[in-house]
Amino acid sequence: MIDTVAVAAHGLSKSYGRRRAIEGVSFEVERGQICGLLGPNGAGKTTTMRVLVGLSRPDGGTARLLGEPSRLAAEVLARVGVAIDGPAFIPHLSGRRNLELAWRAGSRRWPPPALDASLELAGLGEALDRKVKGYSMGMRQRLMLAQAFMGAPEVLILDEPANGLDPGEVRALRQHLRRLAAGGAAILISSHLLAEIELLATHCVVMNEGAVITAGSLEDLLGAGAYEFDVDDAHRAEQALAAVDGVESVGTHGEQLVVSAPGRTVTELNQALVMAGVGVGAVRSRRSLEEVFLGLVERNNAAD
Repeated sequence: MIDTVAVAAHGLSKSYGRRRAIEGVSFEVERGQICGLLGPNGAGKTTTMRVLVGLSRPDGGTARLLGEPSRLAAEVLARVGVAIDGPAFIPHLSGRRNLELAWRAGSRRWPPPALDASLELAGLGEALDRKVKGYSMGMRQRLMLAQAFMGAPEVLILDEPANGLDPGEVRALRQHLRRLAAGGAAILISSHLLAEIELLATHCVVMNEGAVITAGSLEDLLGAGAYEFDVDDAHRAEQALAAVDGVESVGTHGEQLVVSAPGRTVTELNQALVMAGVGVGAVRSRRSLEEVFLGLVERNNAAD
């Protein structure tokens, strides 16, 4: 039986001299999940990722990937795609040659199994055969992502993967990550783009000052079933939703409807409104990830 847990951090601690980077970090990411690793600068996100893939040795705790202990040069890392610490390539070689050397460094036969799909995502075209020293920041970032994806990894660990990407490229990356997760990959991704994480992630881990302050599903973090609807007839909308099983409360503020319905999906609520002849202009969660994240960090800082 395949273990559903693909990434496991258990009590990880790491210090650099007298500076504590992380302490007691524990969380898990299962196959098919996209987990956002969030926190302010200096929270310990990159250190956690480096320990998970064996780039840093923890002072305490254990890291496991796909059920195997994670350490530098561990065999399990061949099944893991990594993009940490930003792009690092040999500048006088072409993008394609850099990818080949990185792949062959693990004594693997070229080409890798997902090369074509990775190159399509990178979208470098003829630039792939030009020297990397002439690449823009965005081009280097896309080449780094191609390197992380080209081995058809079962686990992806990505640190700020959208850096330097334009909005269209960010959307293409989001769609690709969703396809990989739907195929069973486990994805751990750190980002300061909270709106993007809100669109992408199924789960979140929030860190502050080297420790995990909360972890769980994105739905639980935002508060399941709390929505705001912009409607053209608030009175009719209120009556329609009040009759739906699973709706706990409905309130109005002008033409805006505030609904608490943990027993119903937003699609079901929207369908009930449409069936009642109510026009719906927009729907959104009552709390954004940014709001929740900032609140968690502020409360944690105040408690300290």
